[in-house]
Amino acid sequence: MSDLSFKRSDFPEGFLFGAATAAYQIEGAKFGGAGSSHWDTFAATPGNVVNMDDGALACDHFHRYEEDFDLLKAGGFDAYRFSTSWARVQPEGKGAPNPEGLDFYDRLVDAMLARDLKPYLTLYHWELPSPLADIGGWANREIPERFAEFSEIVMGRIGDRVAATATLNEPWCIAFLSHFLGEHAPGLRDIRATARAMHHVMLAHGLATERLRGLGHKNLGIVLNFDRALPASDDPADVAAAALQDATFNRWFIEAITKGAYPEETLGLLGPHMPKGYEEDLASTIKAPLDWLGVNYYTRHVFKADPDGPGGISDVPASLPVTQMGWEIFPEGLEYFLTWLAHAQVGDTPIYVTENGMAWDDKVENGAVYDPERIGYIDGHYQAALRAIEAGANVKGFFYWSLLDNYEWAKGYEKRFGMVHVDFDTMVRTPKASYHALKAALAR
Repeated sequence: MSDLSFKRSDFPEGFLFGAATAAYQIEGAKFGGAGSSHWDTFAATPGNVVNMDDGALACDHFHRYEEDFDLLKAGGFDAYRFSTSWARVQPEGKGAPNPEGLDFYDRLVDAMLARDLKPYLTLYHWELPSPLADIGGWANREIPERFAEFSEIVMGRIGDRVAATATLNEPWCIAFLSHFLGEHAPGLRDIRATARAMHHVMLAHGLATERLRGLGHKNLGIVLNFDRALPASDDPADVAAAALQDATFNRWFIEAITKGAYPEETLGLLGPHMPKGYEEDLASTIKAPLDWLGVNYYTRHVFKADPDGPGGISDVPASLPVTQMGWEIFPEGLEYFLTWLAHAQVGDTPIYVTENGMAWDDKVENGAVYDPERIGYIDGHYQAALRAIEAGANVKGFFYWSLLDNYEWAKGYEKRFGMVHVDFDTMVRTPKASYHALKAALAR
């Protein structure tokens, strides 16, 4: 497959087509006076990350951002989703900001605007400054307060020029994947730390939103990830296993915002370990309308009851075609979530698909990268978004993940999600066939 079956005009007028990245994954953390983050130390611990890769150089976007934005502009994209590194802006996690860090994001936003790209900012995409990790990180109630201060510093500098701002990216990964499953920094498997982190990420969102609204900033949201959870059988134990996963992964964070409550299924697991008085935070700070919601979606998992599994459940082997990550390709899940969110959670609040894409073992051959599998993946998921729009979901844009091959966290540099190939030795960028297919589909 070399062409996409949709075109720009199939989507509503004003629909935004973009691409997304994250600071630590592309910038090069060793430049510009950035401090140490807990990802630097997690990666330096043997066994955590493939090849002990880290984000010190990444894609050298710190120096090559103009070239990268030229690719977006040439591809006909309307918007770019990026994140700010807390460790770059505030190396100590508090106190005076690093002028080099703020200057960098200033240049970045101006360079986007010079190319008519709408800047979509995510304030936190997983880079906790090491001094804050030293005091317990997201398990410590001080971190949400610090995050609100960081948010104010960033928005004080670039908030006048960004089109929209998300507080956090994927709180499930920040809290559960990292504190219960131990797969991301800080690499804990501790239920008490998990319960606190699961609440403190939402408190951080609430406090930052409150503070930024108070300063007159508009168009504030959050980016949540969703993963379709289905039962392996009709056995009530498997149905309950899938329901627990759905509550923890998909409902916990959005229902904190829309309902001011956490799902009972997950409280059955985390309840005894939750911080005292968390209900008050939900009512006073966390439950508040969003200006927009970001939806990250990649795959589905099928669950069964398993006494030896984390939380008493485990997922079964994939039965559909999978990506390089081993994730099943299931576009129906994206349609499901966009429709469910619109009808059951956020109503007519604008929704953006802020991440969707696939990793593949891409190779440059004769100066080109042929990736028909990715073109098929893109086609299926953009069509799923179109079906959700037809069903009444107020979907306003779609950001492909990712613009560039990059540092794929614990998977290092082996897993390639980009529509632009990066040679990590030479930093040469090579647009893939998927980039050219999207460019053709987006042509006006």
